[in-house]
Amino acid sequence: MPNVRFSVSQKEVELKSDGIDQMEFLISANSGEELKPISKIASGGELSRIMLAIKTVLTQGDLTGTLIFDEIDTGISGEVAARMGEVMSAMGKRMQVVAITHLPQIASKGETHYKVYKEEDGDKVVSHIVKLSPDERVTEIAQMLSGHNPSEAAIQNAKDLLGR
Repeated sequence: MPNVRFSVSQKEVELKSDGIDQMEFLISANSGEELKPISKIASGGELSRIMLAIKTVLTQGDLTGTLIFDEIDTGISGEVAARMGEVMSAMGKRMQVVAITHLPQIASKGETHYKVYKEEDGDKVVSHIVKLSPDERVTEIAQMLSGHNPSEAAIQNAKDLLGR
């Protein structure tokens, strides 16, 4: 978001159980546009990028041990997803970062990859988590790219994303 402008508006309101300050985040995503409330104009992808930017700034110099991103990649893809993965990877050098994602560009940037899946067991659904080996990781990322039976091209793309 190269031309983004961001501002916070603060007003005092009548004292309530959640405080006296009313905060509003304002954004202009494109040059020449006026600042407007994020809640009214930001797309899902813009909200994802803004949340990552805020968390990145807040954790610089913070002693946060673990940061969890639960599908922060909503509404993004392609180059933006790759860049978000790089930012999260850089954060992972300073702290533990856990990312729940469906995007191969982000999953490929992690040091460790776990797969979470569900199975029906009679009348209930059971969730499982398994740590993937390097070869399993290639297969999983290839499946994220192309579906259940990945082609050789998808497997090669997965290897490229993983830097192999």
